[in-house]
Amino acid sequence: MIKGMRVWLPVVTLCSGSALAANSAGTADLLFGLFWVVLAAAVFGTVASKLGVPAVVGQVLAGILIGPSVLSLVRPDEFLLSLAELGAVFLLFMVGLETRFRDLLAVGKEALLVAVLGIVIPLALGFGFGLWQGQENVSALFVGTALVATSVGITAKVLQEMGVLDARFAQVILGAAVIDDILGLTLLAVVSGLGAGESMSAAQVGLILGLSVGFVALVLAVGIPLIRRFQPRLQNLSLSRMFNVAIVVGLGVAALSTVAGLAPIIGAFLAGMVLAEVKDEVEFESKVHALESFLAPVFFVVVGLQLDLSVLGTPTVIVAGLILTVLAVIGKVAGGLLGARSMGGQQALLVGVGMVPRGEVGLIVASLGLSAGIINANVYAEVLLMVLLTTVLAPLALRVLARRAGPEATAAKA
Repeated sequence: MIKGMRVWLPVVTLCSGSALAANSAGTADLLFGLFWVVLAAAVFGTVASKLGVPAVVGQVLAGILIGPSVLSLVRPDEFLLSLAELGAVFLLFMVGLETRFRDLLAVGKEALLVAVLGIVIPLALGFGFGLWQGQENVSALFVGTALVATSVGITAKVLQEMGVLDARFAQVILGAAVIDDILGLTLLAVVSGLGAGESMSAAQVGLILGLSVGFVALVLAVGIPLIRRFQPRLQNLSLSRMFNVAIVVGLGVAALSTVAGLAPIIGAFLAGMVLAEVKDEVEFESKVHALESFLAPVFFVVVGLQLDLSVLGTPTVIVAGLILTVLAVIGKVAGGLLGARSMGGQQALLVGVGMVPRGEVGLIVASLGLSAGIINANVYAEVLLMVLLTTVLAPLALRVLARRAGPEATAAKA
């Protein structure tokens, strides 16, 4: 009997006391949450692809289904939000790896025009809509700022799935997205300052803008010559070591971009473009793609998790949200049609539609406005509906339009 007890004692000890610390409720919740997110992303992404729908649409809808709005299996806690942001970073890092800087330079004029018009027109439309609703100037400006935001991660993933990242219209979208982020975040900083009662001089605005532009120029001007210089040494590294180098560069530049006032995804995209200069001679892309394939779907599911449909409780809010959605689409499509008109109507339309999704960027702007008391719950709900519809419908429209445009449009190199 004693011998038998000695045999079972370690098992009993393992299943009790401190040994259960590893299986605490917090850890279990974290793992189950991640389990549901990964499972939902895999299932809904696969089903969407088989139905001819972009996988990101299925993944966003999956997030809505398992989130607080429907089944309430998962809540967007701090861990999942951080993992989602990491997913967005690696998605744009991977997109950068598939983008040559010289290709973006070739569409620089169009990208600049699309970005500027894609900010000015939606801002004016959103501001006018807010004033029409009877909002204060700052509140109306916040609505306009929410319309300015573009979620390049969503469009980039659709373009990646379609295999058209090297098409001319895709290069314009990516270039415009970088400029859009610089100008959009500068605008957000100004509007947030006004909402907090601060006065912001032209010199302060210029400093914010200068830091952002200077960071982008510095990364590309220094990074590309540097990576080419070290190319012979990098070729001697093993696959795993070169993968580590790539990850360090990607995360490092992403982190530095936040210091310059930019989103980390822009830094990751720039790092990818720098490393794209040597990817043909140095193998590491396959491992980065494997990591991105796991993390990026988490990002899209978490976007869905954050869309709490319960706030859309009144017909007035729904109608106003639909009007705001129409204005959001018009603003970006008009920016694309006017800014990229030199490329022809079909490609200009593709550019405009590609800039439509607001995704997590629109959510962040709306959440900042609500938490600061600048916009009320009804306006927040209207913006949320706009974010949901542009996030889900724009990728569908982009794929349909790309098919109608034919191979000439989607295969044209920059």
